[in-house]
Order: sequence, then structure tokens, then C-alpha cells
Amino acid sequence: MDGEELTEQETALYDRQIRVWGADAQRRLSKSHILVHGMKGTITEFCKNIVLAGVGSLTLVDDRAVTEEALSANFLMPPDENACSGKTLAELCRDSLNEFNPMVRVSVEKGDLASFGVEFFDKFDVVVISFCSLATKKLINERCRKLSKRVSFYTVDCRDCCGEIFVDLQKYNYAKKRQDGTTECELQYPSFQEAISVPWRSLPRKVSKLYLAMRVIERFEEDEGRKPGEICIEDLPAVLKLKKELCEAQSLNESHIPNALLERLVMGAREFPPVCAIIGGILGQEVIKAISGKGDPLKNFFFFDSVDGKGIIEDISDPRPKG
Repeated sequence: MDGEELTEQETALYDRQIRVWGADAQRRLSKSHILVHGMKGTITEFCKNIVLAGVGSLTLVDDRAVTEEALSANFLMPPDENACSGKTLAELCRDSLNEFNPMVRVSVEKGDLASFGVEFFDKFDVVVISFCSLATKKLINERCRKLSKRVSFYTVDCRDCCGEIFVDLQKYNYAKKRQDGTTECELQYPSFQEAISVPWRSLPRKVSKLYLAMRVIERFEEDEGRKPGEICIEDLPAVLKLKKELCEAQSLNESHIPNALLERLVMGAREFPPVCAIIGGILGQEVIKAISGKGDPLKNFFFFDSVDGKGIIEDISDPRPKG
């Protein structure tokens, strides 16, 4: 597959992109296969970006029916609600994405993502999941890691005006441009399980407060058996109680996780479209980097909060040697 050249039609359609990142990068994009799960606002922004960039194929997984939230935050939904009848979110998004770029094959896979075996993920070069439980994030990441080939794995979550991206490229080699030429670089990524298992007291002193707050919310939803986003202001006392317990267990001062931030995350179960556009855009750039092998990839968490307008990259890796 690496030896296949771009067709004349692809070269003409992606001419402007080829001028930016080169024919080799575009060729890799055009031959890549991407799986996404959870057709929420951030994921739809991401899908739009990579379909326009010209990936080979995109497979969507989301069997949910259309909700009021989807209609307000998902721009791929048809304006006529009657057109949504009887179709899943993934099917409706597929129909819209097919119009963005007819050269990209967009398909739908039905079923519970957690029930798909390791061999299912072997068909893809990139797996991006959203709207998944903590257990599912760990499970899918580990299944990707069991494959003989390297599959880039991403999780993305957006709650109100806050967003988080996690990246696992496993052992990743890429070319980095310097003034005196190009240098070959290598990065070693931890799995999602390894990253979130790093003791809080071992984290950088000024680690993003969002990293810690997201772990509290994630843990609360898992302990309570809630689906992602199934949380409301009435849950805040229990969330704050869990924060206190986790901070005590991790020997971390509670002030590192502001109550006001947790309150915003609890109240903001719905996505904020402008933040979806920012996070989806950054995720698209990172996936293009991973496929093309060009540019410094993100390692391994990215956080954005529209309250201060800052984007923060955190490398959360266990500094302790593995025995």
C-alpha cells in the first residue's frame, strides 16, 4: 500500500494541501483507514476535517437515536427532523459526510464497541473514541496495543467549555525539520491505563487542574454506573466527597482541584459548539501528523478551557523505571 501513488483526480483535488505537507503525506492520508466512536459535536468536527483532508476511509460507530442535544451540537444533523426518523446518529452523520468529499469512503459499523474483538481493529490505522466509559477507554486502547501493527489511539471528551484529548502512538518515529536539515525522532507513549495510573504526587507541580478534575468525574461516573455525561448539579456533593477521598489517598492537597471547576464540569454535561470546533480541529491536526509522520506530535494529553482561552499540553508518563 505504501507504494501506491496518488491518482490524477486525488492530485488535482488535494493540490493546495500537497503544497503544504507534500505528496508523500497526502498519499499516506489517502490510504489510511480511521475508526471513530461517539458522534458528538467534537467528533463531528474532527470527521469533517479529516474527510476534507482526504483520508482513505472513515468508519463510524454510534447506534444511538437522535436526541435534542445532538440536534443542537451536531452540525451534520439534517435540518428536517423527519429525515432523522429511523436512523442512528452514525448513519445520519455518514450521509452528510459523504457530501463533503465523495472520494472518501464513509461507512457505518453497528454494535457495542466494547464487544468488538482485537481482530476488528486490525483494519484501521487510527482509532478515535469519545462518549465512552473509563473501562471502555482502557479496553479499546489495550486491544489496539495487542495488534502486530501500530494503531494510533485517541480519546476525546468535551464538557461544556472544557475539552481533553489523550494520545497513544505507542513507539512512534517521525521526521522533525531543523535549520540544518531533517532529524529522525522517536517517542515512547504510555497506554491510557498507564498514564492515568501515575501517582498524583509524581505529577508536575503545576499540572493542569483539568487533568485532575477529569479523572474525578471519570471515576465518579464509573463508580455510579453512569454513562458519560449522565451527571447533573445534584451529583455535586457526591463528586466533591469523591474528590476529597481521592486527594487523601493520593496525598494531594485538595486545592489542586478547585470545587468551582468540578461544578462547571458537573453542570456542563452538554458540549459547547465553539469548543467542539477548537478541540476537533486540534485532534484533526494531530491525526494528520500521526499518519504522515511529519511534525511534532502531541504527547500525551491536551487540555482546553475557554474560560481562560488556554490550551495546555501535559506529558503524563510514569517516571519510575519498569521492573
